[in-house]
Amino acid sequence: MRNTIKYLQGGAKLKKENRVRCAECPHGPRERICMTPGGKPGKDCPTLTKKILMRKANGEYRKKPVAEFARQTAIQEGECYVERQKGPYAMHPVKPRILEIMEFAKRMGYKRLGLVFCVGLAKEAEVVNELLENRGFETTSVACKVGGIPKEEIGIKDEEKIFIGQHDSMCNPILQAMVVNDAKTDFNILLGLCVGHDSLFFKYADAPTTVLAVKDRVTGHNPLAAIYTSGNFYAWLNK
Repeated sequence: MRNTIKYLQGGAKLKKENRVRCAECPHGPRERICMTPGGKPGKDCPTLTKKILMRKANGEYRKKPVAEFARQTAIQEGECYVERQKGPYAMHPVKPRILEIMEFAKRMGYKRLGLVFCVGLAKEAEVVNELLENRGFETTSVACKVGGIPKEEIGIKDEEKIFIGQHDSMCNPILQAMVVNDAKTDFNILLGLCVGHDSLFFKYADAPTTVLAVKDRVTGHNPLAAIYTSGNFYAWLNK
């Protein structure tokens, strides 16, 4: 219980010597040491400073079934592009994420898939479910409001609810996880869960999980739209 509370509340402050700053690297992708042998490191570059962790991670990749999972993931990544050649390399993507997910699941021999979605994307979930079943998968789909438990059960006040003065069902990612666990799914797909609810699902799910789409109520579930326009229309995010 103590570890769970620490997980939910956040741990101690990150020690200065443990900071990694890949997001602040001044070098272009193909110039970085992690991308090109003999490349340039950034400040606190983990490729140079985390040798012990690198050896530990490499050991994990040699374990079954992690080794096969990682191998198939890398193969799937490569097959998402066309016209691969030795050089000069030109990235030409050809597969949307939904197709990539289905192909990867086939590669891994997964039969039972969990479709874990927000009721706000019920129509999208219906389409995705049909696509998965047309590909021969057996699906277990679970909506976020499963259980119909009122938000008061987790201490939410009436003025904090979306539907003030009315019944407002809480999102229940723990029950969603338990439902797909009970179905013994091989692989789970998240569709539009809220920030934090997705975190709880990841914590309680038994099977590996991928994300088809995340929730962004303003941008049509395309959160990078705000990032791409952070220099103009969404500049207020910096203030």
